[in-house]
Amino acid sequence: MTVNTLQPVSLSPYQLESPLYQAALSGYSDYPMRVIAARLGAAYTLCEVMIDRMIIQSKQGKQHSMMYCHQDEFPVGGQLMGSEPEEFGPAARRLVEAGFHVIDINFGCPVKKVMSRCRGGYHLSQPEVALDIISRVRDTVPAEIPVTLKMRRGIDDSSESADNFFEIFDGAFARGLAAITVHGRTVHQKYVGPSNWEFLKQVKQHAGEKTVIGSGDLFSPQSCLDMLRVTGVDGVSIARGAIGNPWIFQQTADLLRGKSISPPDVTEQREVISAHFELAREFYGDKKVCNTMRKFGIFYSELHPQYAEIKKAFIAVKTAADWLKVLDQWYTENAPGRFPPVEKPNPLSLETPAV
Repeated sequence: MTVNTLQPVSLSPYQLESPLYQAALSGYSDYPMRVIAARLGAAYTLCEVMIDRMIIQSKQGKQHSMMYCHQDEFPVGGQLMGSEPEEFGPAARRLVEAGFHVIDINFGCPVKKVMSRCRGGYHLSQPEVALDIISRVRDTVPAEIPVTLKMRRGIDDSSESADNFFEIFDGAFARGLAAITVHGRTVHQKYVGPSNWEFLKQVKQHAGEKTVIGSGDLFSPQSCLDMLRVTGVDGVSIARGAIGNPWIFQQTADLLRGKSISPPDVTEQREVISAHFELAREFYGDKKVCNTMRKFGIFYSELHPQYAEIKKAFIAVKTAADWLKVLDQWYTENAPGRFPPVEKPNPLSLETPAV
């Protein structure tokens, strides 16, 4: 399949301008990160995953930072994870009240703590419970609000796991879901080994006109283009590849338009990092902003020509003033930027590792 145009994607009733999504990222995809991603080309963003029970038990009127959704964000999805089916509906209702435009159900998280509490990817082992959860959310959420699902290709590589996957996949669409994001690794794989893009191709062929979003091994614009080309999925959900590199959305869009791409220079990096920092400082306050932004700075540093020194500088910041000093010291003089290192390119990608 040849992909060389920027195609819109249906997330009924919404029509997204491009196939480029920012995935839900625990500890990262907060309001400031989502805003920056959208400014640089993400057509749809997701907040970090939230536990249904915590949402239900939070005090009415108390807006937790994870539940914050600005009226200017559109569209943004709220992602739910939990173990008890009866808790998903009320939690989904709270997210709609908070202003989220899409409700996403997480059946993909492979983390040991999550699995041990029968959440996330655990539900792929029990289709009846999984479909009960999906029905409860879809029946609770207003008809005009899309409900979507995130899942992996199964618990493991067994035939039973594959059967469970398609039972949940087909049942979810039969219950009115607008789209399903599929990560090409199994739950047992976690993040080890390549994402199975051939499986994603099989899933999209099985789904036909239904909206399927691909996930896994998307660390560069070329890998995003290649996933669309190889698998035929309708869109790509960029996760770890977008942390500290929001330009990946803009660059992928340029590739889809047939344009050449280059990494942002130091001046461009400063503009975006400064904007990200100011959004975070306004949102979290001076006391919390450095702890929040330090982890982003470590990733942003990968694009700077003197990345090793920049990384150390960001790790050392303790105050908002320290952060601004790093920008003044290292980001004042312009220079060509660099692409971040490619993390284990998928075997089906044309990508070559950065040197």
